[in-house]
Amino acid sequence: MSRCIELAKNGLGHTKTNPLVGSVIVHQDKIIGEGYHQAFGMAHAEVNAINSVKDKSLLPNSTLFVNLEPCSHHGKTPPCADYIIQHKLKRVVIGTKDSNEKVNGKGIKMLKAAGIQVELGVLENQNLELNKRFFTYHQKKRPYIVLKWAQSADGFIDRIRQSSEKASKISSPLTSRLVHLWRSQEQGIIIGKNTLLMDNPSLDTRYGFTPSPIVIVAGYETGEWKIFQNKSPKILFGNSIKESDQLKSYPRMEIKEMLEVLHKEGICSVLVEGGGILLNHFIELNFWDEIRVIEGQTNLLQGARAPVLTFVPQFVQTHYPDKVKYYCNT
Repeated sequence: MSRCIELAKNGLGHTKTNPLVGSVIVHQDKIIGEGYHQAFGMAHAEVNAINSVKDKSLLPNSTLFVNLEPCSHHGKTPPCADYIIQHKLKRVVIGTKDSNEKVNGKGIKMLKAAGIQVELGVLENQNLELNKRFFTYHQKKRPYIVLKWAQSADGFIDRIRQSSEKASKISSPLTSRLVHLWRSQEQGIIIGKNTLLMDNPSLDTRYGFTPSPIVIVAGYETGEWKIFQNKSPKILFGNSIKESDQLKSYPRMEIKEMLEVLHKEGICSVLVEGGGILLNHFIELNFWDEIRVIEGQTNLLQGARAPVLTFVPQFVQTHYPDKVKYYCNT
């Protein structure tokens, strides 16, 4: 099961509303096949694992391990439970049940009805953590929300400046690259009106990290912005703009309603990059699952205050010379 989790992580950032799933097939204590769900719309982990087995005659006497219950419905691909039954696997070991209402135990019932031995709940806590985005999306009917900002050693996210001036440099080159890794791992990235006007960001991923997230602007204002040089899809809340296959436009709305729209648009997770007003709104409304704060070594002395957190971080990492504080909303 640990190997299933390891494989599943390879799909992070590519599976959209689908879960991260890895699968391993074992025959007489030897791994004879393995696979993972590589991207949304592509074959699922169990199918890839079965297809990787060279000698299919071994499958009826083999055990298939998978970190999430095999699907039982037709979506972009046929049901994995049917594929497992078709190949007459003897036993299936599952990390955790799929809470998606389209599955939610149906896959397990199908396997048992076909005479397959089923074991459930192996490394369950690790599997719940692995698919926290997927479970939040289906259970809370909103995207998984990661708030992120960089602040100076004395607690400011920027100095007071004009839009023609560059933002204060707080992150080191190492943590700047870390941010692009984070962007590649979430399906969407959200900024507010002030960040759009003051920073005119591109919101893409660089340093070799892919894919770039869907650009979401809360409080869009018409203009010639760098986000339109970014080829990722856009979802804009604010001034209306002509829609296309890659661009959706909505009126400006409160955060709760915006999250409902993003859920309907199939956005499973978002990274909120600010600015301070938008970040504080998310915190005040308790719409967050993780907070990641990069704390630099610079003192700005005055400027725009970073959100003030009254709780302790779950853990702190040092990416010299910066510290990154991680908070979890449990």
